Order: sequence, then structure tokens, then C-alpha cells
Amino acid sequence: MIIPTTKPKLFSLFFVSALGVLFISGMKVENDATTYQESRPNIIFMIADDWSYPHAGIYGDKTVRTPTFDALAKNGALFENAYCAAPSCAPSRASILLSRYPHQMESAGNLWSVIPDKFPNWVSLLKEAGYHTGKSRKGWGPGDFVAGGYEQNPAGKDYVDFDAFLLDKKSGQPFSYWFGSQDPHRVYETNTGIETGMDPSTVQVPGFLPDSPCVRNDIMDYYFEVERFDRESGNIIATLEKKGLLENTIIVMTSDNGMPFPRAKATLYDYGTRMPLAIYWKGHIEGGSRISDFMNFVDFGPTFLEAARIDIPQEFQGNSVLELFSKDRKKSDRSKVFLERERHANVRNGDLSYPVRAIRTKDFLLMKNFEPDRWPAGDPDAHISVGQYGDVDNSISKFLIMKMEDRPSDKDYFQLALGKRPSEELYVLANDPYNLKNEINNPKYKQELAVLRKNLAEWMIEKNDLRATVPQTMYWDTVLYTPDYKFFNYDLDKKISNYKMAIREGGKFKEIPCDQ
Repeated sequence: MIIPTTKPKLFSLFFVSALGVLFISGMKVENDATTYQESRPNIIFMIADDWSYPHAGIYGDKTVRTPTFDALAKNGALFENAYCAAPSCAPSRASILLSRYPHQMESAGNLWSVIPDKFPNWVSLLKEAGYHTGKSRKGWGPGDFVAGGYEQNPAGKDYVDFDAFLLDKKSGQPFSYWFGSQDPHRVYETNTGIETGMDPSTVQVPGFLPDSPCVRNDIMDYYFEVERFDRESGNIIATLEKKGLLENTIIVMTSDNGMPFPRAKATLYDYGTRMPLAIYWKGHIEGGSRISDFMNFVDFGPTFLEAARIDIPQEFQGNSVLELFSKDRKKSDRSKVFLERERHANVRNGDLSYPVRAIRTKDFLLMKNFEPDRWPAGDPDAHISVGQYGDVDNSISKFLIMKMEDRPSDKDYFQLALGKRPSEELYVLANDPYNLKNEINNPKYKQELAVLRKNLAEWMIEKNDLRATVPQTMYWDTVLYTPDYKFFNYDLDKKISNYKMAIREGGKFKEIPCDQ
């Protein structure tokens, strides 16, 4: 559903102005804000649904307008190498809340499953320590938290919005608020991007997508929803300032997994796992910090608990990122991250997963595909959900790539997005930012490959990954998949013909089909 909105250009101007005032005015408001000055910090965690790095103005994107995110980064810290633990919303969000890697969370390592309440959860720990906790919109999920023992969403009690959340707070009580936008998750309203002033010529099309007018239009519609998330996050920050609560509040703005396009979301390539991240905390994080060290989303829990002066459970797997802002603290190893995925959508005959583990360093991405005979994007025929190749969200970009099967072009986009993959993949990032050329058999990287394989294997053993000892385990294939809906094969030609993109012509918009 598209929420009615004013054109983003106007909002961009407003929030550039408003956030500039917000971060430099130091305005005083008569309320209970002074209670916070020497107390535990408030926490605002704002998470998008399917937003990839580097799609923000401050990262250099010339099309999407993200004044809220940009202002947070300029007045706090901007992370260049932040990674979700899994490129699927429910496992990623569970890893954030539980500070555990997906394979350590039992059924919660899958999408549409059950999250057990036996694992420590930083939101619950904050609540036990006296924090007012709650969330709006999407918290943990999709899945069944009641079956796991939770009475309410693991991200906190549900509130209609931030104002309602604050009304329920006691005077002087620290709080932790989770804002889980559904943007920029599909389905998109076609042509919202171009109709709000975006220029198709400025869109940087990732190398794994065909550069066509309809794909550019699809990306702009994705950008439209990124902008709406940015705008609504700005409203929350404006409320903080209005109520005098900004001085002692940690603000985090990020995403759960990558953009809903082929070879991005639900994959361990960079556009599936590398996330935008900005963190603001006045007096603790120097404005304008640009962090190249690696962080995994399991680091959020330890960060928030340390800030709140609450003991960090031994079960937590991450390390607080606050160590990055202290000159005197010993730093943990942030030269690499480990990534994984199990079952995303239920899109393979037999309810099968597509298990992958990976190590990402500054220079390399090594992926190990445990079941290379399975279709990585889902079966060519619909199984339970979404449709053909169902691990890729339905879109005009996907449909056009499906039509490219066995058709020559500048790249084999069908194979890149939907085809089967070898048991190992190695990408040399300096030469290949879009992870397109598998160098696994290149003798030039033999020594580096040996080190990467060793590090990945040792990490899997250290973290008690079942696939370290039983590589072809069926555990995640048999975990309950909660939805009972079924999708059928769609008519590809009809899907494409029904898509009408808008172009500007004579000061007005004209709709044309993709094949024109």
C-alpha cells in the first residue's frame, strides 16, 4: 500500500533545513528531558525493509534523496562495511535482537518460522532493567513468535506510532523504540519515482541487472520508498527534538537486508548483505566519523546494552561498536565478517533450503554453496510461495531477466540471477564491485583462497555451525514454514505486457510498454 505523500523534493528541502536546526540548535524544551542528561541513554532503532548499500545521498548516489540519513551520518558515524547476518528479513531481525548468527537460532534461522524465547533478547533485557520498550510496524517477522514463547513481538509492544509510544512512558523513564518501516519492500506502485521528479539518466544500474528503461523505472520506484522511509524517520527525530529528548538518545538508521531485485535480496552477494548504517549519539560519537571497519548486525545488541550499562550475556555473539569511538579501548577483529543463509521463501520441491556460508573481507568474498544441485533462486516452477524462482521477489526486473533465458546480451543476466551455481564462488572486489566474475579457479589467488577457506571453516567450527560437521544436514529443510498460502506459475508475457512505464513528453507523462 502506498501512503499518500507530497513530492519528495519538497520534503528533502524541509528535512535538510529541519535536521540542520535539530543537530546544531541545542534548543531547550520544558519537559522531563533534564532527567536524562546523566542517565542511561534512550535508543531509537529505525530499520528499513529491503534497502541496500550504497543507496543514500551521502554514499554518493545521485538519484535517491535521503536527507535524514545523510544528516545522521554527518552528525554521527557513517559505516562503510555494515552487514546483516542473513539477507532475509526474519533471520536478519532475529540476529539483531538475539545477537546470534542464524545457524545458532534454531528455527529462527529461516524465514516464516518460529523464534524461541529461550535466547537472551536485548529488548527484553532493557525492559527488565526499567526501560520503556516498544515498536511500530514491522518488528521481528514474518513468522510465529507466540509459538516460540513470546507474548508480544520480540521487538517490543506494538504502538501505532512514536507519539503513542511516548505517551505510555513514565516521566524520566529511559526508552528503546523500534521503528520498522515496510519500505522499500515490494509491491511498488509503478511510476512513483519518476512522477516525484527523479531523473532516469542519473540512476546507477548495478552490473547484475540489464540497463533498460523499465529496469531504471523499477529502481526509481524502489528509491521512492527509500525516500519515504527516510522522511518518516526524520519525523521521529523531529519529535525527539521537540520534546527535548535528543541530547541523550542513540539513533540508529539501517536496513534488514538488500534490495528486492535479482541477485540482491536473499543472496550473500554484496547487494544482499551490505547495509546502509548511520549511528548518532551526541557527546559519544564524533560527528563526521566514517567507519571502514567491518561490523555484523549481531553487534547491535552488545552496543545497546553497553550504552545502557547492562551486563552483556555470554551467549551474545557480537561486539559493541562503541569500541570504535574510544582511543583507549582494545578493538576486536573487524577485518572480516561471516555471512549465511538457509531457507528464505518455501520455493523448492520438498521444502528445501539453499544453504550458503560466506566470508567477506576488504578484498574478497568467498561463498560456499552446500547444495549446488538445487536452484539458488527457487525452482523454475512454483512450489509453495511467490511463483517461479520464488526467492526473487516478483518485479518487472525479474520478469525481463526471465525472458532473457538463452538470449545473448552483454552479460548472461539469466544465469547471474537465476541459474545454478558451483560449490564455491570467489570474487575479487577491487576489480568486481558487483560480484560478477567467479575467480575460484584462478591460480593467481590460490594463496588468498587457502586463507579464506581456513578462516571460514574455523569460524563455522567455533560457532558450532551444524554444517561444519554435517554439511548436507536437512535440519533447516524440515523446520516449520508457517504460511499456508500457495502461488501458481504466472504468465510471464502477461506480466510484462501489463507493466506500463511513464516517460516525460512535452511536460506531461506518457505511459509506454517495456518493449517499445
